[in-house]
Amino acid sequence: MAEPPRLIIDFRHLDFGENQPAAIDGSGLVPGLRWGRFRAGWSRMVIELAGPYAMRRSIQTPEGAQGSVISMRIEPVKDKDFEVQQDALLAMWDLPPSTVPAAKPRSVAGSAERPLRVAVDPGHGGIDPGAQVGAISEAAVMLGFVHELSGVLRAAGYEVITTRDDDSFVPLERRMTIARAQGADIFLSFHADALPEGQAAGATIYVWNSEANDRASLELATRHDRDDILSGVDLSGTDDEVAEVLMDLARLETHPRSQNFAGMLASELSRSGFDMHRRPVRGAAFSVLKSPDIPSVLIELGFLTDPSDRANLFDPEWRANMARSITKSIGVWTQDEAARAELLRK
Repeated sequence: MAEPPRLIIDFRHLDFGENQPAAIDGSGLVPGLRWGRFRAGWSRMVIELAGPYAMRRSIQTPEGAQGSVISMRIEPVKDKDFEVQQDALLAMWDLPPSTVPAAKPRSVAGSAERPLRVAVDPGHGGIDPGAQVGAISEAAVMLGFVHELSGVLRAAGYEVITTRDDDSFVPLERRMTIARAQGADIFLSFHADALPEGQAAGATIYVWNSEANDRASLELATRHDRDDILSGVDLSGTDDEVAEVLMDLARLETHPRSQNFAGMLASELSRSGFDMHRRPVRGAAFSVLKSPDIPSVLIELGFLTDPSDRANLFDPEWRANMARSITKSIGVWTQDEAARAELLRK
């Protein structure tokens, strides 16, 4: 694959266990090496390459009863000789599944038609662990928190849609597709990133802004997209300009609703005594917020690189209070949505 050049190897029923990529002989000869669970029954290894290479040999030979040895030889080539995989089946491997028409957002949770549907997205997963501090991975921490939050949301009467329920890799585009296909009324993506010490601390709420240019937002958005491209198949070149224009038009109605929820959540968290970033609501071009028809926010619960934030993320009482505050904010938001809808009808 190209942009960046990399070699992707998919394995069926292979568990890398606790082994680390750096343990492989020769791992220091490539710019980057990662592996992990990709989806149920499959694992993926991604080897970043220093430039264009060609596969000269690929052999799998049995070695006793326990398994086999895979041997590959790659050699550097000129750009014109770099044969990027264009196989349609490989591209389809990462395409979001077909969608069904999105259900109309309900104004009030627990209406006669159905409860409000909340899509919750634990960031990263599988081959993409997200931010790491020692043995702590962002993907694992967010999966645990979203599991706890889902219980609180269901107890409050909401339907919950989760983009992943285990340590699997889910491409950014598919996360939105999952929410849309199940008729989500609001989409919440959860993260706990890493930035240089002192650069970021406290909870932060992001809404879509393709023109955001502050350093931290750019760095985080770029890292998320790069991790997704490295771990999966890059389909970024398939954007349709007409579709982009239509999406922007759709956001004229959806984006204010996202901003409204972000403001309400920031107020509730501040009122509940949570440490907040000095600018608690910010804009950023996170791909996971692109959905034009579902109000969406990305919530940085804290930063793993900040000792205080890290301690909070592992404090059961802090997590329980955060889950309750988020749930309360959704309730206030749905009531406000209902009031706005009523005014429009009049």
